[in-house]
Amino acid sequence: MSWFCGLSGAAWLAVVVAARLFRGSTFAIFVGVLVGIYSLLAVAIAPWVGPLLVPFTALHVAVYVNFLALSRPRMRSLVYRLLVSWPAAFFAAGTLLALPWALVAAFGGHPWGVWIPYALAAIGLRQSMTTKREDVDLVVPGATATTALAAFGPHPHGDERISRPLRIVQISDPHLGPFMSVARLRRIAERAVAADPDLVFLTGDFLTMESQSDPYLLLDALAPLKALPGKVFACHGNHDHEAPEVVARALTMNGIDLLVDDSRDVTTPAGPVQILGVDFSYRDRKARLERACLENPRTPGALRIVLLHDPGAFRHLPAGQGDLVLSGHTHGGQIGLLSLGLEWTLLRLFGDRIPDHGFWARGTDRMWIHRGTGHYGFPLRLGVPAEEGMLRIHHGETIRA
Repeated sequence: MSWFCGLSGAAWLAVVVAARLFRGSTFAIFVGVLVGIYSLLAVAIAPWVGPLLVPFTALHVAVYVNFLALSRPRMRSLVYRLLVSWPAAFFAAGTLLALPWALVAAFGGHPWGVWIPYALAAIGLRQSMTTKREDVDLVVPGATATTALAAFGPHPHGDERISRPLRIVQISDPHLGPFMSVARLRRIAERAVAADPDLVFLTGDFLTMESQSDPYLLLDALAPLKALPGKVFACHGNHDHEAPEVVARALTMNGIDLLVDDSRDVTTPAGPVQILGVDFSYRDRKARLERACLENPRTPGALRIVLLHDPGAFRHLPAGQGDLVLSGHTHGGQIGLLSLGLEWTLLRLFGDRIPDHGFWARGTDRMWIHRGTGHYGFPLRLGVPAEEGMLRIHHGETIRA
């Protein structure tokens, strides 16, 4: 298999050189490490694929072609996605999942069942192209509630509710790119409008490196939301700081109110609502949240909804400031067992330091973590479906733990 090793080494070098020439040293280091790890795993697995070596090699080449294209990132045609982007994502994900098999082979063992990680990647490829539709009922204590629960952790949705619920649609982490075309995100926005919600919230991370350079892509994808003037609000995610002007222009021209450490008071059929949008920050999250809450005091009698892209910052929100915090960022954990009816995701290996999905509680504050409309980072979703649907928010004086 010396020829396969030689091919992999030459292709890896070409990817790193192209990244350095066209994107700079930071991106070159990133792809050098990532593609380097992938290449080592592929080299370890290749001798064990038998008669499938030809398609294995073709898919292997597709991964390098895809990374070479990222040196000049842009949204690609459907033909390119069919022939390169999606096969490369499938194969790269399967190869990365094959780490245990590669280690067995590297230490001289026989890696039985090398097809298993690629079968899982095939499932993930399908899941990455679809969205699970579900409507969820949540009960929040509201401004006058006094019930205190555990310090921090997942919380059941609850079943005590009064009056007419607030109807919300949340779109989070669409990540316009290979798996989230303009047409797909536009259809999601159209379904959001058709659901006739009281409010729509966009909780950040709209773009990928492929979609940052064209200011019209996101503008067109979110255009259906113009039909809900005064009802659509957004906050920044971490990736939005990579192309803030593109994001701001698309939101503004579609009548979407981008809240950057700012708040709005709105009247809905379910009662008054105060919306506080907090900008994303890697550092000093506690100080930023304290300052945002101080500069935007609670509106008496209004349900307070906080748009906070990063759920890890929820623990730093001053107590009693978030009747309902809406977050995203984690893509629901992206790899897990939710499709099997189990709550475990890869992020749960880190405990509750990184909340992954669902309904969480801290004192009287509540947080809903959206599983994401799209995904980014690891090539595929696996066992954690994308989320789309309606949140019905019920105001309750008490909550059953």
